[in-house]
Amino acid sequence: MTSLPANGMVHLPSKFSAQETVEKIEWEIRGKGITIFTRIDHSGEAAKVGLQMNFAQLIIFGSPKGGTPLMVAAPTLALDLPLKALVWEDTDGKVWVSYNAPEYLQERHSIPKELLPNIAGAAGLLRKAIE
Repeated sequence: MTSLPANGMVHLPSKFSAQETVEKIEWEIRGKGITIFTRIDHSGEAAKVGLQMNFAQLIIFGSPKGGTPLMVAAPTLALDLPLKALVWEDTDGKVWVSYNAPEYLQERHSIPKELLPNIAGAAGLLRKAIE
């Protein structure tokens, strides 16, 4: 990425269905030995109460080994860790993967530059999952 998105979010189009995208992301994350803490099914929960929304699932993942040094150096980063990837479908049925840019988190929480690699690799995993 050459410049930081204005709002800190990165949006990647997926050529797969929403459910396939979730599965591919989780497979990549687990393949690297990273913990998936939970998946929040926003659209599924909406359906349970009679509301309708396009597919939206949030994958929350991370590594205490990588994240702890970051939170020690920048305690407010705990607001944004563990990392999150949102798989969602727009009104045209296009599937997207959205996440916070590591550079945005670095700027937002004053993360020391030498610790940025602890979270920067997640972007590559997400990109690889939807190739």
